[in-house]
Amino acid sequence: MAAPDLRTAELHLPGLRVLEHELDVPLDHADPAAGELTVFAREVAAAEAPWAPEAGSAKPALLFLQGGPGQEATRPAGAPLTSGWMARALRDFRLVLLDQRGTGRSTPVGDLPGLTPAEQADHLAHFRADSIVRDAELLREALGVDRWSLLGQSFGGFCALTYLSLAPASLTAVHVTGGLPPVGVHPDEVYAATWAQMRVLSARYHERYPHDAERLRALHAHLAAHDVRTTAGDRVTSRTLRAAGHSLGMSDGADGLHALLERPVGSPAFRADAADPLGLARNPLYLLVHEACYADGTTTAWSAERTRPDDVGDVEEGGDPSLLSGEHVGDWLLDPERGGVGALAPVAEAARLLAQRPWPRLYDPAVLDGVARGASGVPVAAAVYLDDPYVLAEHSRATASLLGARTWVTDELLHNGLRADGDRVLSRLLDMTAGRS
Repeated sequence: MAAPDLRTAELHLPGLRVLEHELDVPLDHADPAAGELTVFAREVAAAEAPWAPEAGSAKPALLFLQGGPGQEATRPAGAPLTSGWMARALRDFRLVLLDQRGTGRSTPVGDLPGLTPAEQADHLAHFRADSIVRDAELLREALGVDRWSLLGQSFGGFCALTYLSLAPASLTAVHVTGGLPPVGVHPDEVYAATWAQMRVLSARYHERYPHDAERLRALHAHLAAHDVRTTAGDRVTSRTLRAAGHSLGMSDGADGLHALLERPVGSPAFRADAADPLGLARNPLYLLVHEACYADGTTTAWSAERTRPDDVGDVEEGGDPSLLSGEHVGDWLLDPERGGVGALAPVAEAARLLAQRPWPRLYDPAVLDGVARGASGVPVAAAVYLDDPYVLAEHSRATASLLGARTWVTDELLHNGLRADGDRVLSRLLDMTAGRS
């Protein structure tokens, strides 16, 4: 079969050579007649590096799979890049930065006008890791790459595991940071465990900022008694305030949350910064397919909401105001009067249909067993963050055991370890897959 047509433009950034690629892919890889999307990717190399993939003189390719779901790939930055994971990668690789379908310069999801909610849901069902991996395979073929390595951050690690299931022969090595997903674990078990981890991080937050427990109590009471609106017009409720705890999984998250709680509740700064703590107006895919990322052959039915402990419920109904939530989506986010995001209205009913959808499997146990036995010849290494509230260490370690993967388990970093200390993290993983440590 002929390689897909690739539309390419070249540009030069300080210290870098960049090829920008666009590629048309099927919306539904099982039914190419159902329509097309465009995916975008940047191919980045150090300016002095050989650039002749067809002649075999270029550095090997490393595909970066970004977190999310629904976030675009990291952009090249710096003049030139002198530190961080990207600079480290460019010493050994030419880097392929894929805007996963629906993100960045790839065809956006938007409001999906002209479709019924059922048609919208059918469209959005093609934005999970399995479709992203098949897009990546078409891109690999179009680039003329025989095999490439992967670097998967967060949800990108989920995509990497799906890649290992679907096309291990296309891979040289797999590196995962904060994103080795659970396999064979029901979403209810996943979210119950993440609620428990957020309880731990809430307690640590109050140790760091002991006066903020009273601030939270007062804010919850004020929001229950007053109609406080964000600058977008959505109501700020106890649920909105709890969801600001999402940031606690990042190294700078506690300080950012404290800065929010310091602001007067009626100020424009509070009203702007308290809005949409999960970033759903910008990134609706995060809500639309988030729980589906864990649905390996099951239905989610708003799993995070159903497993929410009573004391993390609405404060006016007896919930503990000191507790914070994390990566927990639910139907309430579709209702701006309950603290949700009005910008989601055009796809709200589709989101509810997706929550009731039976999802196909994401992982092939037989293929993953072959990875563990070395049949694929693909080494896997993962950085596992002990205090991560999004992808739990216990689940990641179990999956690493299933794969025979090497792990670096650490409490020095949180979920954004690749961004916070990227050179060290990526160097450690590259050493493990190369057998140097």
